[in-house]
Amino acid sequence: MSETPWWRGAVIYQIYPRSFLDTDGDGVGDLRGIIDRLDYIAALGVDAIWIAPFFRSPMADFGYDIADPCDVDPLFGTLADFDQLLTAAHARGLKVIIDQVPSHTSAEHAWFKESRQDRTNPRADWYVWADAKPDGTPPNNWLSLFGGPAWSWEPRRGQYYLHNFLASQPDLDFHHADVRAAVLGNLRFWLDRGVDGFRLDSINFCYHDAELRDNPAKPPAARSGRGFSAANPYAFQYHYFNNTQPENLGFLAELRAVMDRYPGSVTLGEISSEDSLATMAEYTAGHRLHMGYSFELLTDTFNATYIRDTVRALEAKMTEGWPCWAISNHDVKRVLSRWGSGYASPTMANQLTALVCSLRGSVCVYQGEELALTEAELPFEALRDPYGIAFWPEFKGRDGCRTPMPWTDGPNAGFSVAKPWLPVPSEHRVLNVARQAADAHSALSGYRRFMHWRRRVPALRLGGIRFLDTAEPVLAFEREHAGERVLAVFNLAATNATLELPQDAAWSVLDGHGLATATREGNQLQLPPHASWFARAE
Repeated sequence: MSETPWWRGAVIYQIYPRSFLDTDGDGVGDLRGIIDRLDYIAALGVDAIWIAPFFRSPMADFGYDIADPCDVDPLFGTLADFDQLLTAAHARGLKVIIDQVPSHTSAEHAWFKESRQDRTNPRADWYVWADAKPDGTPPNNWLSLFGGPAWSWEPRRGQYYLHNFLASQPDLDFHHADVRAAVLGNLRFWLDRGVDGFRLDSINFCYHDAELRDNPAKPPAARSGRGFSAANPYAFQYHYFNNTQPENLGFLAELRAVMDRYPGSVTLGEISSEDSLATMAEYTAGHRLHMGYSFELLTDTFNATYIRDTVRALEAKMTEGWPCWAISNHDVKRVLSRWGSGYASPTMANQLTALVCSLRGSVCVYQGEELALTEAELPFEALRDPYGIAFWPEFKGRDGCRTPMPWTDGPNAGFSVAKPWLPVPSEHRVLNVARQAADAHSALSGYRRFMHWRRRVPALRLGGIRFLDTAEPVLAFEREHAGERVLAVFNLAATNATLELPQDAAWSVLDGHGLATATREGNQLQLPPHASWFARAE
C-alpha cells in the first residue's frame, strides 16, 4: 500500500496575516510576525498553516485583489521573508499552504491595465469583456456578490467587463488558453519556492457561460446563503451561469497535472455554488482537486440533525474525493457567536473543535478558535470591509472575525506597538495567549491537549464514518480504520442529555483528550452540557 498523503486527516491552521502579529510597527500583521509565532503554532498540534493573501495588492479587498501574484506586498514583507518563513515552518514539521485567487485579479494588475486599453492589444481578450445592450445597459442580469451589477463600463474599449466581486476585481476569461497557462505559471512560481499546496479561492468562479445567459430569478423563500441575506440582491438569483461551468473540470485536470509534478503538494478548493456539496464531489472526483470545502458548516444553523444530514449528504455524493471541513474562517462570524446562542464558553469552544476534527476529512481551523474568541462588535466608523460598509446595518461584514490576535496583557494586547488596523475588543484582551498558556483549564490548554491526543487515534484522522440516528441534542458517529472502531458522542446543548450506547460492541472509554466528558451507567451515557465522549470497540 502506498503511504497515506500528509494532508489526509490533517488539521490546517488558517492565518489571516493582517491580524496575526505586527513586527514593524505599522499596525498591520506581517510575515515576520508569523515567523515569530511558529513555535506557538507547532505547539498547538496542527499539521499545516494556510496563509491568506500577502501578495502585492491595492488592498481594496484586503489582498484578494492581487496586482502581482508573484511578489510579496511591502505591507507584509519581502520574498526573502517568505522564504525564511517556509524554511522555519518546515523545520518545525509544519506544511505551508498559501492562498491563490485564480478567477480574478486586481484592476491594478498589469494584465488588466493592458487589456482595458483597446480591443486589439495582446491581452485584449484575457478578461471577460462584452458589448452593451442596444439601450446601453449591461449585457445580462448577473450580479456582484458585493451588491449591484457584476458589470462595469470601460470607456476606452466601449465595453463592459465582468466582476463577480468588487468592480476593482475584474474576472479573467478562462476560455482563453493563454490565461489558463499564465495562471498555472503563477502556481509553479510558488511550488518552485517550496510551498506545499494552495487554497484556491472561489475556484468554481473561473469560467462563465460563454453565451452570457441571464440567471433565473430565485423565489423569496429561497433567498439565503453565505454571508448575505435577502437584503443583498445577489440572493435574488440562481447563479447558474456566472460560475460553476462544466468547462472548469478541464481546467482542474490541467491544474492537477501541474501539481503532480511536485510530489506531496496539495490543492484545497473553496466552493460556493447552488449545490456546493455536489460541486465538491464533482471537483474532487477523478484527477482534479485533492480536497474541497464549502460553507455548509459556516452557517447559523446548529443542531445535531443539520450536521448529521450535511455530512451524510456529502458522503453519499463524494464517493472518490476527500472533504475538508471548517466551522470558522475570515469570511464568517466566529463560531462561538454563531453557534453559542449566549452560552459561549471554553468548554463549548473545545467541544466544537473536537467535533469538527472528528469528522471524516481534513480540517481548517481559524486563528483565535483556540482562544475561544467570539465575534467582535465594531461600530460603523471602525469598519474596513467594503462588504460590511455597503450593507450596514443589515449585514455588518467580515471585520468582526478579523480583529487582531490577543497575545499579552500589554498595549494592543501585544499585537502591535502602533494603533492596529482594526481595534482589539476588550473581551478579547482577557483571553490573550499569555494568560491562557499559564492556565491548565483554559480553552488554549484544552485545544492543545485535544489536538495532540487526536494524533494518537488513527481512526479519527483516516477512518470512514457512520452516524447513529440520535435524538437532539446528541450527535454521535463511529469512525473505523484498520480494525479500530471509535465512537464519538457530543451533547450540543447547554443542558443535560442522555444516550443509549450501541449494544453490538463493548465500549472502552478513550481519555486523555481533556474534554468535558460523560459518565456511564451500564449502556447509558449521562452527558452534561457540551460534553464529549470517545470510546473504542473492544
